[in-house]
Amino acid sequence: MLARLHKVEGQIRGVTRMVADDRYCIDVLTQIGAVTHALQEVALSLLDDHVRHCVTDAARTDPAAGATKLDELTTAMRRTLRL
Repeated sequence: MLARLHKVEGQIRGVTRMVADDRYCIDVLTQIGAVTHALQEVALSLLDDHVRHCVTDAARTDPAAGATKLDELTTAMRRTLRL
C-alpha cells in the first residue's frame, strides 16, 4: 500500500513539473488520468482490506458491530465511487 502511495506521490510531482514546464494539455491530462487510476487502486485495496478484516471480524464477534461496519463500508463506497 505504501509503495503505491509513494508511486502516486511521484506521479503528482511529475504532473506539477509538467504544468510548470507548460507541457501540452493532453499530456498533462493523460498523466492526471494515470494518477486517478492509481488512487482508485489504493482505494479498492483499502475497501477490500476493510471487508476481509474489519467487517468480517466484527460480524463474527458481534452481529450489531458487524452491521455497523457494513454501514461504514457502504458510506465509504459511496464516497469512493463519487466522481
